[in-house]
Amino acid sequence: MYKLIAGSSCDLTEEMKKELDIDLVPFTIEIEDKQYIDDENIDLEDMIKNMNRSEEAVQTACPSPGSFLQAFGDHENVFVVTISSKLSGAYNAAMTARDMALEKDQDRFIHVFDSESASAGETLVALKIKEEIDKGKSREEIIDNIDGYIKEIQTFFILESLNNLIKNGRISKTKGLIANVLRFKPIMSDDGSGNIELFERVRGKNRAFKRLIEAISEKGIITKNKRMVITHVDALEKAERLKEAIEDKYDFKEILVIGTGGLCSAYADDGGIVLAY
Repeated sequence: MYKLIAGSSCDLTEEMKKELDIDLVPFTIEIEDKQYIDDENIDLEDMIKNMNRSEEAVQTACPSPGSFLQAFGDHENVFVVTISSKLSGAYNAAMTARDMALEKDQDRFIHVFDSESASAGETLVALKIKEEIDKGKSREEIIDNIDGYIKEIQTFFILESLNNLIKNGRISKTKGLIANVLRFKPIMSDDGSGNIELFERVRGKNRAFKRLIEAISEKGIITKNKRMVITHVDALEKAERLKEAIEDKYDFKEILVIGTGGLCSAYADDGGIVLAY
């Protein structure tokens, strides 16, 4: 029997959590003097409201090694999925926890996967691990297959708002103001090694929507066996429209739509969309 563990950056529905038998180790989000623990009790509506009104950057903290160690419990066989190590210290924290656990019991098996992605990308990895386990694959086969799968995943982010990028200093206030006045919508993507980069700036919401759909075939091979996950920050209607448009153009075996948790809501901002395949 294997136990699945992930950071709360892995976006899942409650039903999916039960199906995967996965435990999520929470990040912490701070907005001015208010702190949010990114677990099932987080008030996302309140967090997003405070995030929108605050002029300060949102601060996030990854789970500690101790939190991961506690999540491992006494499970003998554990697979862990984390957000990209280029974006957070969660992978290093999980690896430290792994080393601590194995110091006490070298017979345990604990393997940590760096998803090299976030949100929807992590969701894909967790689902794939469960599939490999259900197929009865060996530890070595699972590790090899998942490592290869991670390298194939493509991730896109389309942002409704530039506010958090401006607050966090990722773009200057001047550039942000110009982009907002000209109604530019940034489409971000992974760079193939776990970083997020600008894919393209598109003027207007509808054009950005259309361009994102076109870009899917430019960055990854689409097959009937591929699954896509779309996550959204309080933008279910937009995510469902995107799903329908993608289904009209491509032949994915499955497209799942999931609301983001606290951490990914803080990064993608209100109305943001993340998709991975």
